[in-house]
Amino acid sequence: MNLQTRIENNAIVITVNGRLDAVTAPEYEKIIRELIDSGHIYMVVDFEQLDYISSAGLRGLLVMAKLLNAKGGRACLANVKGNVQSVFNMCGFNTVFKMENTVVEALAMLV
Repeated sequence: MNLQTRIENNAIVITVNGRLDAVTAPEYEKIIRELIDSGHIYMVVDFEQLDYISSAGLRGLLVMAKLLNAKGGRACLANVKGNVQSVFNMCGFNTVFKMENTVVEALAMLV
């Protein structure tokens, strides 16, 4: 997993690529906690370059949602497609998270 962040429209955009699984999810959660603790409570997670997500990766997303909710923040997911979208649909995450086709649309959902 490689993770890149940038600030756009008062939100942080997190681009995740590679795999979000049992090996990489702890690092994802650590970074998310650090971002939220430093005041970033509006997040777009861009999955355009994510190839695979496991139950550990899904847990990381739930941790993010819980932490954001506690701070009055929000998250929106962007570019969820392919295998990752299939996993989201199968696990019901498509009803838990707001999802948009692009980062621009996801940012608009947070405003």
